[in-house]
Amino acid sequence: MGIIFLTLIFLHLTKKNFIATVAYAIQSFAIVIILLNSFFETGNIYMYVVILATLIIKVILAPLFFNRLIKKHDLVFSASTYLNTPLMLIIIAVLTFVANSRKFAPLTGIIPANQTLLSLALSSIFISLFLIVNRKGTLSQILGILSLENSIVAFIVFAGLEQSVGLQVGVIFDIFIWIIIAFMFMSMIHKHFGSQDITSMKNLKD
Repeated sequence: MGIIFLTLIFLHLTKKNFIATVAYAIQSFAIVIILLNSFFETGNIYMYVVILATLIIKVILAPLFFNRLIKKHDLVFSASTYLNTPLMLIIIAVLTFVANSRKFAPLTGIIPANQTLLSLALSSIFISLFLIVNRKGTLSQILGILSLENSIVAFIVFAGLEQSVGLQVGVIFDIFIWIIIAFMFMSMIHKHFGSQDITSMKNLKD
């Protein structure tokens, strides 16, 4: 969970798209380890399918697809952020503090033994949402959305909800759909606007 949290902070700070995709791959591999640990504890065969899907799609295929887009559209550097780095770090610190506050104690205390991990997972959810709204580039926003999904999955596992078959099927479906949407969305944006910077769309007219 610490790796997921740190990679999210790194995604806020990095200026290169290739390194951002590597960070996302590391983050997704951390999710695989979390799911694998849950599989060893529960022996749930459906969890094994989720692990394989996560490993193949999010750790291997997704970074390859993103790197292909980076090379195809010359997206070496990521788009800028709306906020400067000091202010961005302050907001990340505030979000982390809020997630660990008493206000969310009923949520993070679902399983007392995992309260610290649940607080960290909730912090990661908030920081992922902030990444989505603070970045101007579509690739960074997509990575923010996928990181949000990773954080939610981690929260589900530490909250003891991963044994639900319907939930596991939903996770697999979510993995496939988000990767497909991300690939198509980024390709269409660059095709029509010649850039991944969403500020280039501010002059859209009917």
